[in-house]
Amino acid sequence: MVFDTVLIDTGEADLRGDLVSPEPTHGVVAFAHGSGSSRHSPRNQEVARVLQKAGLTTLLFDLLTEEEDRVDAVTAELRFDIPLLGRRLVAAVDWLGRHPGTAGLPVGLFGASTGAAAALIAAAERPDRVRAVVSRGGRPDLAGPALPRVQAPVLLVVGGEDHEVLRMNRDAAERLGGPGTVHVVPGATHLFEEPGTLEQAAAAAQEWFVRTVAGKRTTTAGAGP
Repeated sequence: MVFDTVLIDTGEADLRGDLVSPEPTHGVVAFAHGSGSSRHSPRNQEVARVLQKAGLTTLLFDLLTEEEDRVDAVTAELRFDIPLLGRRLVAAVDWLGRHPGTAGLPVGLFGASTGAAAALIAAAERPDRVRAVVSRGGRPDLAGPALPRVQAPVLLVVGGEDHEVLRMNRDAAERLGGPGTVHVVPGATHLFEEPGTLEQAAAAAQEWFVRTVAGKRTTTAGAGP
């Protein structure tokens, strides 16, 4: 496993990230964290470790600079600036295409909470690069007009007890331009804090990315209804 701390030039900001590459690697997944979080999100890091074990490189990076993060901690305005977050993730996809260790790899995107909307916007903007998207407890509805332009297969993982978000995900799945699947984790609430629920979400994400990004068959449980 190769660990690199990287700096992603988005054209409007330099963003810090952690790139972890197993050997061999079959694809790369970039993470877009949720509102008020960062690349140090323990939930995203846990999912990343599951993906790494399956031979996928992961990029966890900060969508905001340190200064922007300090402002957002007071105002909470930037974490919901979906066009900004989408641009930042598009820039990260472009950066992966230039970086020597990832330039030839197929790309997947994993978004949590508001980061899911950013992931869908990036998939719509880079259809030739993004092979698949997974949302965990996401707000895909916030991607708005980008939804019909998303051609990559999308897995929407939602807690069974997260009723309002589940409704929004089902509605968003019907608006996607490509295939969309809603995977319900029974007993889970929005943050997947209940025992075993985050593991189930990570397993579903692993199966999805291994099949759609790495192009391999898997024997793990697939997406649910």
